Amino acid sequence: MRLLALDAALGRCSAAVLLGDVIAAERQREQERGEAALLPALAAEVLDAAGLRASDLDAVAATVGPGSFTGLRAALALAEGLCAGSGARLLGVAVAEALAEAVPPMPGRTLWVALDSRRRDRVFLAAEGTVGALRPADLPRPGGPVALAGDAAPLAAAWLAARGADVLLTDARRPRAADVARVALRRLRGEIPALAARPLYLDPPEARLPVESRRPAPC
Repeated sequence: MRLLALDAALGRCSAAVLLGDVIAAERQREQERGEAALLPALAAEVLDAAGLRASDLDAVAATVGPGSFTGLRAALALAEGLCAGSGARLLGVAVAEALAEAVPPMPGRTLWVALDSRRRDRVFLAAEGTVGALRPADLPRPGGPVALAGDAAPLAAAWLAARGADVLLTDARRPRAADVARVALRRLRGEIPALAARPLYLDPPEARLPVESRRPAPC
């Protein structure tokens, strides 16, 4: 298996190549903006480091969200283009799946993933098989001990602990392409359900057309 994994969901751009079941190359850059410009270069770097060309790939995986509108589109568009040119299989990986891959087993604790929505009044929460946008004050009380991952995990942990929940804060904050690749490999093996490579948006994009340009054209 020759698989390229891409991520730009949460301000970190990363790319990794998996050969068989081993990560052969990985690169990442911390950047809040400009993901679309960084990701193709990172993909080229890891392919070169692994001794591959894009046409050699069997599969390409990209994170689908939740996350940055621009980052998700950049990763998915690049993945789609590489698959169109090589015939490789296109796979989607949720941000919560990639973060869960990075967290060691914690018997007796359920993993919740809290992500920064880039809006002050709420976070994205992936918990108990559902994903939604919530105000921190509206976070549900866990039914038992939980562990928290994601870039908004410290905020969510503080709110939950203040309400008496048993919370453990993990070190997993942003996805790594290596973990995206490992989730995608399990998806290819049929160990976990398929996930379409389509962006998961819980909020509309923050960009808006100027008022003038949204007015109907004169007759």
